[in-house]
Amino acid sequence: MANSEDILISQLKHGDRQAFRTLVDQYQGKVLNTCYGFLHNRQDAEDTAQEVFLEIFRSISSFHESSSLGTWIYRISITRSLDHLRRMKRKKRMAVLVRLIGREKGDAEEPINTENPHDQLEEKERVLILRKAVEKLADNQRIAVTLHRYQGFKYEEIAGIMDISMSAVESLLHRAKKNLQKILYNYYAKQQEI
Repeated sequence: MANSEDILISQLKHGDRQAFRTLVDQYQGKVLNTCYGFLHNRQDAEDTAQEVFLEIFRSISSFHESSSLGTWIYRISITRSLDHLRRMKRKKRMAVLVRLIGREKGDAEEPINTENPHDQLEEKERVLILRKAVEKLADNQRIAVTLHRYQGFKYEEIAGIMDISMSAVESLLHRAKKNLQKILYNYYAKQQEI
């Protein structure tokens, strides 16, 4: 007897639009949160989530069911998020030139809530420093850290999403922690010199 996921997959492979709406309803929040965990920007995460669902729609016929549908969707979400980050890095290189010339008209600073500006600024700075440190990790370490720390996935779930063993997940997270310690130590050591 087929379970509900098998039925949904079969319907999707036959082009059932209602099944696709069901899939979007079921996974939209999870995909958006996964993308946001990598991109840290709501609009970018929403745009990337749309790309994820378009890819699912176009490639569901090639889904071989060697993993669960959810695992396959998370893999697509991660790949699309990393692709977006790579595109953004290329754009940032061009933005450096613009900054050297000067601010463009219409650019505005993001307003800061003034309830307790000093504390908010310090917290925002800490989050930014940690985010930049995580971005410096190797892709596989960054994926593992993002899924575990920011998305709350358990080791077993990460192993399924990344298609690696549990011990490999533990190793990745351990190496990531050590690398983050080095990156942050070097950052704060340089700050002391200034």
